[in-house]
Amino acid sequence: MSGMRASTRATTAVLFAINLLTGCTHLPTPSPSPLDASRYAEIDIAVESFIARRQMPGAVFWLERNGVSYQKAFGRQTFEADANVTNLNTVFDAASLTKVIATAPSIMLLIEEGKVALDTPLIQYFPECSRGGKDAISVRHLLTHTSGLAAGLPAIPSWRGEMAAFNLACSQAVTHPPGSLFRYSDINFTLLGMLVQRVSGLPLNEFAAKRLYGPLRMRDTGYLPLERMATARIAPTQRMADPLAQSLHRDLHDGQVLQGVVHDPTVRFLGGVGGSAGVFTTASDLARFARMMLNEGELDGVRVLSRESVRLMSSVQSPSGSEWRRSAGWDIDSPYSRPRGSVFPIGSYGHTGFTGCILWIDPFSKTFFVFLSNRVYPNDKANILELYGKLGSAAAQAVAGFDFGHVAGALSPKPAPLAPALAPFPAPFPLPASSR
Repeated sequence: MSGMRASTRATTAVLFAINLLTGCTHLPTPSPSPLDASRYAEIDIAVESFIARRQMPGAVFWLERNGVSYQKAFGRQTFEADANVTNLNTVFDAASLTKVIATAPSIMLLIEEGKVALDTPLIQYFPECSRGGKDAISVRHLLTHTSGLAAGLPAIPSWRGEMAAFNLACSQAVTHPPGSLFRYSDINFTLLGMLVQRVSGLPLNEFAAKRLYGPLRMRDTGYLPLERMATARIAPTQRMADPLAQSLHRDLHDGQVLQGVVHDPTVRFLGGVGGSAGVFTTASDLARFARMMLNEGELDGVRVLSRESVRLMSSVQSPSGSEWRRSAGWDIDSPYSRPRGSVFPIGSYGHTGFTGCILWIDPFSKTFFVFLSNRVYPNDKANILELYGKLGSAAAQAVAGFDFGHVAGALSPKPAPLAPALAPFPAPFPLPASSR
């Protein structure tokens, strides 16, 4: 019997060898990587070139597709030689990314609960805002920046506090009929943040922490970071040394560096919590948020948002008369779509932040990239818009095995409207005419 077993093993070995030589062996084929690592150098060169030009002291980049990621930190937190090195755990002021990782999803959760409706007039929730042609403004108009309201609350005359901001926002008159014009406006999201508090009974920072960041295990994300972490972890933003800035930023001292204090002046005047800005975060936390969006509202077995909420935030929700395309909170096709680059299809979506931040998501190739920087250190004069486009293109070019030339479901380009050029970065608030 043992001889038969030995003979059988020998025969099997011979047959395996013959099959191997003739190419007939069915060995498992390694799965191709969803990312092409040979393209990472283009990303590195682009970021490092802007640091070398002193357009920003440091940054973090994160590209991910189907569980494979490329992550890298660059530079230092400031230009000083002994400054802390930027790393993957560095916390950044996310500026207007707040709109899409705090305010818009909080509104979506309230819509899911039947407490808010997209096309309900704002004045149903805020009767105090019924003046100035605002009766026709809906929640959808606010989310898609088609309310007709101005770009931001004025800084002059000086004001402080949530009630002052609310009264100031409610006193604004529309410049165009709601639904007829796209104008990126912080007032829209300031009101949405206040709507979260009025409807839920919780301040926006507490609502987002409880309903979004806790379930998503985004442990380093939230408002008012100095209450939770050491200052050294946070990349500083602007140094207040400009006479004009001092006249407008009367809450700051000459030479003071904002580190862990929100850069956006409107939100700083609000006390650090606002619907338009105020959240601080890390690249790894934003990666978790992006995974949840690509997974239709669920991450690690925990449902955070409904599929319908994700659909509203990832598909065009602008009124039919709008010349540009926005979702419920996110950018899809507008003058602010630079991070899409030249390869990602129209229908991918994302957002940027004034401090130098990007989160861009492509649901077609299941890819996203995160870019966090403090380009506003030591002042907000640096311009890295060219880098946004380069990163978007390089990120898409690193996607392996996906044909971006034929994307089912992608949107066709719309003819560019004959409209005045928009500012490359939305101003935190309108400056006096003499200082523009």
